[in-house]
Amino acid sequence: MDPLSQAVLGSVASQSVRNKTSLIRVGTIGALAGMAPDLDVLIQSATDPLLSLEYHRQFTHSLIFIPLGAALCALAFWPFVRRHMSYQQVWLVALVGYATHGLLDACTTYGTMLLWPFSDARIAWSNISVVDPLFTLPLLAAAVLAGVNQSILTARLGMVWGLMYLAFGLVQQDRATTAGEALAASRGHDLVVVSSKPSFGNILLWKVIYEHDDRYYVDAVRVATGIQLLEGDNVARLHIETHFPWLDARSQQARDLERFRWFSRDYLALDEDDSQFVVDMRYSLLPNEIKGLWGIRLDATLSQDQHVEWTARRGAGAERFDELFGLLAGHDERLVELPQALRHDAANIRPSGVSN
Repeated sequence: MDPLSQAVLGSVASQSVRNKTSLIRVGTIGALAGMAPDLDVLIQSATDPLLSLEYHRQFTHSLIFIPLGAALCALAFWPFVRRHMSYQQVWLVALVGYATHGLLDACTTYGTMLLWPFSDARIAWSNISVVDPLFTLPLLAAAVLAGVNQSILTARLGMVWGLMYLAFGLVQQDRATTAGEALAASRGHDLVVVSSKPSFGNILLWKVIYEHDDRYYVDAVRVATGIQLLEGDNVARLHIETHFPWLDARSQQARDLERFRWFSRDYLALDEDDSQFVVDMRYSLLPNEIKGLWGIRLDATLSQDQHVEWTARRGAGAERFDELFGLLAGHDERLVELPQALRHDAANIRPSGVSN
């Protein structure tokens, strides 16, 4: 999640635990500890562009690291509050704030190594976007009001809101996945595994992805009182032997491609405008398209020990944002209602499973 969301959740969680000291002080410690795990972004390399991908949301976000991470936070914070709190008190507050970070990150689609070092699996429950104002702003209000009014009840109400919102995200995800399965079945693509991801900033509009006959299919699903669909793109799954026959398996570029495959859970495809650019197709501004927000570019002219190029597409035109908001509001004329008959078909194929 974004730093503000991590801060306010860490703040209200810490304030929700009864403590004799000021809730402003507790909330501040909880907020700083809630953001602290993301200091792993400082692990970078000038020559290896994928190093940060490997270490972000790794050991600092794991469950086993929480007590140590909280202890390091307490060491940094205690000199500023030692007249009011013991080191143990600071550590306990930081422990609560720090513990919220990895769990909240695991609710996004990016993936978090909660079980490091026992497993390198990137856990992603995909029930909330990495930025969601409707989740964050009420938590911010609760944290501020709890501190100003010294109200533990306000902080706990904030926690209730956060937990309810995340739970509702799971419900929305399940509805989107069911719709995706129905759409796949209508195309004659049976027994596929559908993955659903919330689009940017909300849990109303979802991107559903599945694979069939070595092709990835991407569609948009709007889940409100009813369910609306917008059929999207499809693309061939990346096959190294076909798309990069020149790539030496012993080269650094080949190793980098495997690292990117692990990070992306193998959701890899070639960019439609650049045959050397491999994208993580899970992420795009519009949920009905495959234009990846980031990826790696391979180059046949590089030496054996040179790394791939990492590229992130940060910019987007106003027209694309207008299109996103039109889909979100349900004003896009291309959206169609999911027929009840298709919903019934989806229920019958539900045992195919869901991958998030």
